[in-house]
Amino acid sequence: MSETNPRLLFHKSSYSANSANCVEVAATQNGAAVRDSKQPHHGHLLFATAEWRAFIDDVKAGSM
Repeated sequence: MSETNPRLLFHKSSYSANSANCVEVAATQNGAAVRDSKQPHHGHLLFATAEWRAFIDDVKAGSM
């Protein structure tokens, strides 16, 4: 887990409405950073581009 970089631009899905039970994602130079929207100051997880693409592909395919 990494401390949150203030230069990362995190986004959460518009489908999450005003719910605080969400994750936020930011694009990085080498993949994606993911953090808890309730506690963004607790840092984030980093995923390499290939790992993030595999995760997104699995979600889209209904495998997750």
